[in-house]
Amino acid sequence: MSDPYASRPAVHEQTAGGFGTVRVLPLDPAADAPLLHRWVSEERAVFWGMNGLTEQQVLDVYAHMETLDTHHAYLLVKDGEAAGLLQTYEPEADRVGECYPVEPGDIGMHLLLAPPEPGGSRSGWTAGLAAAVTAYLLLGLDRRRIVVDPDVANEKAITRFARQGFVTGPRVVLPEVDLPDVYLPEKRAQLAFLTREVAFGG
Repeated sequence: MSDPYASRPAVHEQTAGGFGTVRVLPLDPAADAPLLHRWVSEERAVFWGMNGLTEQQVLDVYAHMETLDTHHAYLLVKDGEAAGLLQTYEPEADRVGECYPVEPGDIGMHLLLAPPEPGGSRSGWTAGLAAAVTAYLLLGLDRRRIVVDPDVANEKAITRFARQGFVTGPRVVLPEVDLPDVYLPEKRAQLAFLTREVAFGG
């Protein structure tokens, strides 16, 4: 099968025996919007907060993000197949920074995994993608700690992060954001943190 993403430069590439090769590509809003719209429109992605948006609105969100220095979006590609959406942000430039003491070297992360094929089994898929993302953020970007803020009702994500070694922090209320280009409703979130020492033992 040909790789439709082969010509796009990656910011990180990692091959794990038994899993495959994961590439982290800067998002191309125009090219990737149809795919992302399908992902974020599914019921399983309700906590991503884009259910009900049109494809054009999804494109507009990521086109706006592309203009920011503090927030970035990436497409995760596993062996030539789109596998997930990664967003990173500087906590001090995000509403989460109002809810905990930001430390030097912190980086925020949101991760949406692609839906499985109908009837498909993906043993090790989450762990393999998470390992590549963790390596990119903590080693590739030389950060000290990853911060995540899943909705308190998103038990699946909270459990997944705990399995990865994230340490549970406080439950907080992220304030509403109402700007011309961005609207985010108030969110009850469970903060969790993963340090480089825990992830890589050094």
